[in-house]
Amino acid sequence: MTGLAVVAGVLVVATAVGLWHRRRDGRITAAGPTAGASAALAGLGVTTGAPVLVQFSSAVCAPCQATRRVLERVGRTVDGVRLLEVDAERHLAAARALDVWRTPTVLLVDGDGRIARRVSGVPDAAELTAAVRELTTGMPR
Repeated sequence: MTGLAVVAGVLVVATAVGLWHRRRDGRITAAGPTAGASAALAGLGVTTGAPVLVQFSSAVCAPCQATRRVLERVGRTVDGVRLLEVDAERHLAAARALDVWRTPTVLLVDGDGRIARRVSGVPDAAELTAAVRELTTGMPR
């Protein structure tokens, strides 16, 4: 009987964690200030002036390919946004400085070089397009 209770408890916890992960995966969230972020972004070649979508990926990451396609679609849809893909393994110090713990992670950097939004997992194209458009509104064309 105790074994059955343990199995039931493990299933409940696993289900709760799975639902939590599903709810967060691919959701665009606001990003707070990160110490050293501007230096890390500059080291990756991110400049000011236009919004940049920075994708951290790795060679063995299947969702990274889907994320790349979403970002390319957003890049074709919204004028003035740049795309930058970063190999997280080759730029481990930057990934740590930018609080990137998994791939794919996408950082939406505004025209002033600040991280405005972030998403871990494959983002929804419509939500990402709307977030990028918010940043490009009022930019000189």
